[in-house]
Amino acid sequence: MSEHRATIEWELGAADYSYDTYPRDHRWRFEGGVEVSASAAPGYLGNESLVDPEEAFVASLSSCHMLTFLAIAARKRVVVERYCDDAVGHMEKNAEGRLAITRVSLRPRIGFRDTPPDAAELDRMHEAAHRNCFIANSVRSVVTVETT
Repeated sequence: MSEHRATIEWELGAADYSYDTYPRDHRWRFEGGVEVSASAAPGYLGNESLVDPEEAFVASLSSCHMLTFLAIAARKRVVVERYCDDAVGHMEKNAEGRLAITRVSLRPRIGFRDTPPDAAELDRMHEAAHRNCFIANSVRSVVTVETT
Protein backbone atom coordinates (compact mmCIF):
# COMPACT_ATOMS: atom_id res chain seq x y z
CA MET A 1 0.00 0.00 0.00
CA SER A 2 2.76 2.46 0.90
CA GLU A 3 6.40 2.59 1.91
CA HIS A 4 7.98 4.85 4.50
CA ARG A 5 11.71 5.41 4.44
CA ALA A 6 14.31 6.84 6.75
CA THR A 7 18.06 7.11 6.32
CA ILE A 8 20.14 6.82 9.47
CA GLU A 9 23.73 8.12 9.32
CA TRP A 10 26.50 7.75 11.88
CA GLU A 11 30.25 8.28 11.70
CA LEU A 12 33.01 7.42 14.14
CA GLY A 13 35.10 10.47 13.28
CA ALA A 14 38.25 10.88 15.38
CA ALA A 15 36.79 9.16 18.46
CA ASP A 16 38.18 5.95 19.91
CA TYR A 17 35.98 2.95 19.22
CA SER A 18 35.30 1.37 22.58
CA TYR A 19 31.96 0.96 24.32
CA ASP A 20 32.58 3.88 26.68
CA THR A 21 33.87 6.31 24.07
CA TYR A 22 32.29 5.83 20.65
CA PRO A 23 29.85 8.63 19.76
CA ARG A 24 26.15 7.83 19.86
CA ASP A 25 25.03 10.98 18.01
CA HIS A 26 23.65 10.37 14.53
CA ARG A 27 21.21 11.84 11.99
CA TRP A 28 17.79 10.70 10.86
CA ARG A 29 16.93 11.89 7.36
CA PHE A 30 13.40 11.56 6.01
CA GLU A 31 11.83 11.94 2.61
CA GLY A 32 11.05 15.59 2.02
CA GLY A 33 14.36 16.69 3.53
CA VAL A 34 13.59 16.71 7.24
CA GLU A 35 16.63 15.86 9.37
CA VAL A 36 16.66 15.06 13.07
CA SER A 37 19.70 14.89 15.31
CA ALA A 38 19.44 11.79 17.46
CA SER A 39 21.45 9.85 19.98
CA ALA A 40 21.18 6.95 22.36
CA ALA A 41 19.25 7.45 25.59
CA PRO A 42 21.39 9.07 28.31
CA GLY A 43 21.42 5.80 30.25
CA TYR A 44 23.28 4.28 27.30
CA LEU A 45 25.86 7.06 27.05
CA GLY A 46 23.80 9.15 24.64
CA ASN A 47 23.45 12.89 24.35
CA GLU A 48 20.54 14.01 26.56
CA SER A 49 19.92 17.09 24.42
CA LEU A 50 18.97 14.94 21.39
CA VAL A 51 15.99 12.71 20.73
CA ASP A 52 16.59 9.02 21.34
CA PRO A 53 14.86 6.02 19.70
CA GLU A 54 12.80 5.25 22.81
CA GLU A 55 11.43 8.81 22.92
CA ALA A 56 10.75 8.69 19.19
CA PHE A 57 8.84 5.43 19.62
CA VAL A 58 6.61 6.98 22.29
CA ALA A 59 6.17 10.14 20.20
CA SER A 60 5.19 8.15 17.12
CA LEU A 61 2.48 6.29 19.05
CA SER A 62 1.17 9.54 20.53
CA SER A 63 1.28 11.35 17.18
CA CYS A 64 -0.50 8.53 15.35
CA HIS A 65 -3.23 8.35 18.01
CA MET A 66 -3.70 12.13 17.85
CA LEU A 67 -3.90 12.23 14.04
CA THR A 68 -6.37 9.35 14.00
CA PHE A 69 -8.44 11.00 16.75
CA LEU A 70 -8.50 14.29 14.80
CA ALA A 71 -9.74 12.47 11.69
CA ILE A 72 -12.51 10.79 13.69
CA ALA A 73 -13.51 14.09 15.30
CA ALA A 74 -13.56 15.86 11.93
CA ARG A 75 -15.81 13.19 10.45
CA LYS A 76 -18.14 13.61 13.42
CA ARG A 77 -18.00 17.39 12.93
CA VAL A 78 -16.58 17.80 16.44
CA VAL A 79 -14.15 20.73 16.25
CA VAL A 80 -10.90 20.16 18.16
CA GLU A 81 -9.03 23.38 18.92
CA ARG A 82 -6.05 21.93 20.75
CA TYR A 83 -4.61 18.57 21.68
CA CYS A 84 -1.72 18.00 24.08
CA ASP A 85 -0.45 14.60 25.17
CA ASP A 86 2.12 13.94 27.88
CA ALA A 87 2.85 10.38 26.72
CA VAL A 88 5.04 8.09 28.80
CA GLY A 89 6.73 4.88 27.69
CA HIS A 90 7.83 2.34 30.27
CA MET A 91 11.06 0.42 29.61
CA GLU A 92 11.11 -2.87 31.47
CA LYS A 93 11.75 -6.54 30.86
CA ASN A 94 9.25 -8.26 28.60
CA ALA A 95 7.98 -11.85 28.88
CA GLU A 96 11.23 -13.11 27.31
CA GLY A 97 13.29 -11.20 29.90
CA ARG A 98 14.55 -8.64 27.35
CA LEU A 99 14.34 -4.88 27.73
CA ALA A 100 11.48 -3.37 25.77
CA ILE A 101 9.04 -0.48 25.89
CA THR A 102 6.31 -2.73 27.24
CA ARG A 103 3.73 -0.07 28.02
CA VAL A 104 2.90 3.39 26.71
CA SER A 105 0.44 5.65 28.48
CA LEU A 106 -1.15 8.37 26.39
CA ARG A 107 -2.59 11.25 28.44
CA PRO A 108 -4.35 13.51 25.96
CA ARG A 109 -5.87 16.79 27.01
CA ILE A 110 -8.21 18.06 24.34
CA GLY A 111 -9.89 21.42 23.91
CA PHE A 112 -13.04 21.59 21.82
CA ARG A 113 -14.57 24.64 20.15
CA ASP A 114 -18.15 23.98 21.18
CA THR A 115 -19.73 21.54 23.57
CA PRO A 116 -17.31 18.65 24.02
CA PRO A 117 -18.46 15.07 23.53
CA ASP A 118 -19.70 13.43 26.72
CA ALA A 119 -17.36 11.02 28.51
CA ALA A 120 -18.83 7.91 26.88
CA GLU A 121 -18.54 9.37 23.36
CA LEU A 122 -15.00 10.60 24.06
CA ASP A 123 -14.04 7.09 25.20
CA ARG A 124 -15.53 5.62 22.00
CA MET A 125 -13.57 8.14 19.91
CA HIS A 126 -10.32 7.25 21.69
CA GLU A 127 -11.02 3.52 21.31
CA ALA A 128 -11.64 4.00 17.59
CA ALA A 129 -8.45 6.08 17.31
CA HIS A 130 -6.45 3.37 19.06
CA ARG A 131 -8.01 0.58 16.98
CA ASN A 132 -7.21 2.45 13.74
CA CYS A 133 -3.77 3.86 14.63
CA PHE A 134 -1.25 2.32 12.21
CA ILE A 135 1.58 2.51 14.74
CA ALA A 136 -0.40 0.97 17.62
CA ASN A 137 -1.39 -1.84 15.24
CA SER A 138 2.31 -2.42 14.51
CA VAL A 139 3.73 -2.93 18.00
CA ARG A 140 3.47 -5.48 20.81
CA SER A 141 3.56 -2.87 23.58
CA VAL A 142 0.40 -2.32 25.55
CA VAL A 143 -0.90 1.16 24.75
CA THR A 144 -3.46 2.78 27.03
CA VAL A 145 -5.21 6.11 26.77
CA GLU A 146 -5.71 7.81 30.11
CA THR A 147 -8.30 10.56 30.02
CA THR A 148 -9.40 12.74 32.89
